[in-house]
Amino acid sequence: MRQIADAQADKAEELKHADSEEKSKEKNAEDSARFKEIRAVLARNKITRGISPEKLRIILEELGPTYIKLGQIMSMHSDILPKRYCDELSKLNFDVPPMPFDEVIEVIEESYGCPYTDIYEWIEEDTLGSASIAQVHRAKLKNVENKEGIDDVIIKVQRKGVYEIMSRDISLLHRLVKLMPPVGDLKNIVDLDMVLDEMWAVAREEMDFFQEACNMAEFARNNKDIRYVGCPKMFPEYSTDKVLVMEYIHGCSIDDVEYLTAHGYDLDEIGEKFVNNFIKQVMNDGFFHADPHPGNVKIRDGKIIWIDMGMMGRLSEKDRRIMVRGVRSIALHDIQAVVNAVLDLGSVTGKPDRDKLYQEIKGFIDQYGSVSFGSLDIASALQCLMDIMKENGIALPHGMTMLCRGLAHVQGVLAAISPDINMMQIATSRITDEFIENMDLKEEMMKYGRALYRAADKSIELPSLTAQAMKEYLAGQSKVNLTLNTSRELNELIYSSIRNVVIGLGVAALLISSSIMCLTQMKPQIFGIPLLGALGFSFAMAVSGFLVIRNIALKIAARRRHRHKKK
Repeated sequence: MRQIADAQADKAEELKHADSEEKSKEKNAEDSARFKEIRAVLARNKITRGISPEKLRIILEELGPTYIKLGQIMSMHSDILPKRYCDELSKLNFDVPPMPFDEVIEVIEESYGCPYTDIYEWIEEDTLGSASIAQVHRAKLKNVENKEGIDDVIIKVQRKGVYEIMSRDISLLHRLVKLMPPVGDLKNIVDLDMVLDEMWAVAREEMDFFQEACNMAEFARNNKDIRYVGCPKMFPEYSTDKVLVMEYIHGCSIDDVEYLTAHGYDLDEIGEKFVNNFIKQVMNDGFFHADPHPGNVKIRDGKIIWIDMGMMGRLSEKDRRIMVRGVRSIALHDIQAVVNAVLDLGSVTGKPDRDKLYQEIKGFIDQYGSVSFGSLDIASALQCLMDIMKENGIALPHGMTMLCRGLAHVQGVLAAISPDINMMQIATSRITDEFIENMDLKEEMMKYGRALYRAADKSIELPSLTAQAMKEYLAGQSKVNLTLNTSRELNELIYSSIRNVVIGLGVAALLISSSIMCLTQMKPQIFGIPLLGALGFSFAMAVSGFLVIRNIALKIAARRRHRHKKK
């Protein structure tokens, strides 16, 4: 019996090994086929000649829904990618062909482990919307009388196998990045491996429906006391990691001006409440909707309803304090305080060039600091600030990049429904009110009292220190320590100037010595001139010609770089 059992175990192990090898072969075959497909698309778009923004968008569209999703996420990272790439990627189509209805039913029934008819009375075959990760269908639950009067629901169904497909595609892209030639503009600007890792992390969060359900629950808790704000009611008992069930929201999009006006809504009131609530999410909660475009904000029965919370942003208490400090410093035109806030907020690669950052922040404040709140283009100002940080190797926290994206959407909604609403004034007023409301007068008095005491204590020592310094000066014992921090451009200028002076002195010495030798009868001679003198003259002329040609070439290259920066 023992021998039979051992034989059966060995056979089972062989079958398992064979099955594992077969699956591995299938996976390798799939990877090879997909790799060939990607390579064909890249070759067709002539990737070896570089990657322009338009070319990158076309490539992602041709590679399919998962790459479209990656492109949409990449378009939100103007702190990593150049603005022209983000603007082009934002044109990617959000609507993709829906998966067949039988696959939708298959995903639902696999998630529930039972026929869908046991839970739903009906599910509409036509989709309400279809994206690269999931699609939405309207449906009706059974026993609806127990669901707080909610007639219909929507079912958000994850695409079949989308996680595995995206995981495989990301892995292949990492391999392709290593093969990409350095000719492309994009590869020279940004670390593509880092971008892919970041995009994959964001995509995984959006594919986690449990996380989205938790986001909606947290959002509802944070806004439960605000009567004009709401979000869809969730049905956690029917939701899984691949199926999300929530209330169907009637009403209209927040930018449907015609509908809102016809039904007696005050557009200015809607715009003000919309901005107020978004600023409250950022400043008070530190948890905000990161994708508030008109399709994700509805108006129903006088309430602003926020939907689709797969992409939410978070700000730590520290980030919020630094951000408020930075806004106040900009308002006060305190350049050094803004520089400190930027360095505290971002993560710096290497040693920052504070002089360069100071000058660029000064230019930013000169451009935007004197602009009235009503005419300030927030999206443009934020983009300018992020470009400065990117030029200085300062990366924003993930939450701040999401906030920049969200603010741009909010500004777009305001432009559509109430262009006279001043978002910056509302934000500044709220920050000021929050500061006054939370200010501890006793603590503030103690803080300024301690500062005054320290200042008074130090001032007592000033006369004796001044007298000591004067004695040392008169005795010739005073010393001054200077630390000069020069820019890279100045270092290069000084180095090249000294090098040219040394070479020039060497050439001059060579010409003088050659001239002296030519006046002698030194042998051997060529055409009656001493050979060493002739060689000295020739070498000096060659070096002089080289320096002239080199300087001309450097000037041409500098002009080209200057024109390229302007573009």
